[in-house]
Amino acid sequence: MSGHYYSENPDAKSNPKTWTFVLRDRELKFTSDAGVFSKKEVDFGSRLLIEEFVFPKIGGDCLDVGCGYGPIGLALAKEDESRQLLMVDVNERALELTRENARKNGISNIEVRKSNLFDNVQESEFAAILTNPPIRAGKKVVHQLFEDSYGKLQSNGELWVVIQKKQGAPSAIEKLKGVFDEVEIVSKSKGYYIIRAKKH
Repeated sequence: MSGHYYSENPDAKSNPKTWTFVLRDRELKFTSDAGVFSKKEVDFGSRLLIEEFVFPKIGGDCLDVGCGYGPIGLALAKEDESRQLLMVDVNERALELTRENARKNGISNIEVRKSNLFDNVQESEFAAILTNPPIRAGKKVVHQLFEDSYGKLQSNGELWVVIQKKQGAPSAIEKLKGVFDEVEIVSKSKGYYIIRAKKH
């Protein structure tokens, strides 16, 4: 199955689309493509996560897991240039688009790296990890992402997740409560939940 957005080399024929979007009061230009999650606009879940996210009080870098063509990490990197944003995805086409979108928007405080979740992330001590998780990869994968995130955060670091109720938000919350010290539903909109899980 190489047509999925979570495959390394999507076989969908390239058909790039470029558009401009306002995120956190800044206008950003994005190009997305076939074989990449959400190819015509910034999807509602990612948008909600971007707008609701609050940088933690602690200093440190942030990590965008499953960055796709880059809207979450790039919007935040643009806002706080004092932090580095590590952006990872398994999808080669998505990574190339993220690099291109960073150049287009004049964003340099990022690193784009190929990694299947945390496989190629040796760093730990992130201030925040953000993810619009690969739901179609299955619950086991998503729950593993939650578990692994805990060990990658510094003390008082936070994991921010967007997930739809119908795609398992209630079980995701239960899982997070079993892993993290503090779990809060930050907001709900159109069936999407923004969840913040904190490590003490």
